Amino acid sequence: MSAKIIDGVKHARQLRADLSAQISDFVAQTGHRPKLKVILVGSDPASRLYVSNKARACRDVGIESVTIELSSSVTLPELLEVIDAANEDSTVHGILVQLPLPPHLPVRAVLERISVDKDVDGFHMYNVGGLVVGSTVFSPCTPYGVQKLLEAEQIPIAGQNVVVVGASNIVGKPTALMLMQRDATVCICHAKTRDLAQFTILADILVVAAGRPGLILGPMVKTGAVVIDVGINRLPDGRIVGDVDFDAVRQRASHITPVPGGVGPMTITMLLHNTLVAARALTGKALSS
Repeated sequence: MSAKIIDGVKHARQLRADLSAQISDFVAQTGHRPKLKVILVGSDPASRLYVSNKARACRDVGIESVTIELSSSVTLPELLEVIDAANEDSTVHGILVQLPLPPHLPVRAVLERISVDKDVDGFHMYNVGGLVVGSTVFSPCTPYGVQKLLEAEQIPIAGQNVVVVGASNIVGKPTALMLMQRDATVCICHAKTRDLAQFTILADILVVAAGRPGLILGPMVKTGAVVIDVGINRLPDGRIVGDVDFDAVRQRASHITPVPGGVGPMTITMLLHNTLVAARALTGKALSS
């Protein structure tokens, strides 16, 4: 068996083409263009690259993107003041604070300052909590991208055994909650899980987001499983790889995402989707008030 490679670039391109058409209709109907404000603190090269990629994706589909760059020495009150101004700006529909932040800035306090109606990254506690009851305003972009990839490949979720490796608040936990809402039976593994393979071998759908290259080996995967690799790791030789031993696992899985080119393009695509959803909701409120 050799797994079908899930082409995240292709699926993202198709979704973005549809988003571009929807945004054109939105602008024609309302006279407003969806606008995303990105706040970048510090000069981390990876963060700068991510922000640049997001800005380019926004331009491609017709979303206005504005980046505010702040020094790594910015104080918490100064950063919150910038967020407050974006919250009050009626022309801004989505706000994104690029992570990670410098150590002196408390992430939770920063993220919760963003208006729930503009939290297009889906990291506000209200949105994360809403995943539990299925009424979140915005789903976190990477888990949403995982779900959309499964849907695009017509992979059943209901009734499947799903194992999520990685329990972060950004990927692991929300992915588990979202797939549970789709009637999957979900198990979350993490750094303190003993004998990881005894869990992964049971997975019909295995989602790996642990940040450890080569963590999942071929014998740890059930024959015919769907493997979604969310990991992004740079090796000493400069190569970018996921958390899964791709060549070995591909011989056992039915479907597998590559790294790069799998989940990554979908993450940005779902950010674009959430920004359009926010623009529709906020513009509707403004027009009716």
